[in-house]
Amino acid sequence: MDIDSYLTGYADGEGCFCVSFNRSRRHRFGWEIRPSFSISQNGDRAEVLRLFHTRFGCGAIRPDRSDRTVKYETRCINDLVERVIPHFEQHPLLSGKREDFQRFARICRMMYARDHLRPEGFQVIVRLAAQVNGGKRKYPRETIKL
Repeated sequence: MDIDSYLTGYADGEGCFCVSFNRSRRHRFGWEIRPSFSISQNGDRAEVLRLFHTRFGCGAIRPDRSDRTVKYETRCINDLVERVIPHFEQHPLLSGKREDFQRFARICRMMYARDHLRPEGFQVIVRLAAQVNGGKRKYPRETIKL
């Protein structure tokens, strides 16, 4: 069995590429940008989460109190750019989630290059993030300003 293709297929159905924003006085422009890749699963099926954790060599598995599942998640920009994104580029998603992934990858690479610290880069990230996962946000795009 090709484990990498299996993991991609699993993520295509159950994974989430997310970019969230949190108000922050200690971050430039007053917002912290937090990209993450995660997968939730019922606790009795957590072995697949351990496969992701082992394969990527990063992130953590933890209980998700919001829905009583277990979640594998990685948020470290270096790990996202150096481990997670290359996996999904070498083993592409097949659903419409691929477009979310492409925007997510661009955002992560911009942050890796520190573009989010410049006003123009920050604005591009806000615009792209508003298109990831159908634009569902705690803070609507209009509220995230420089």
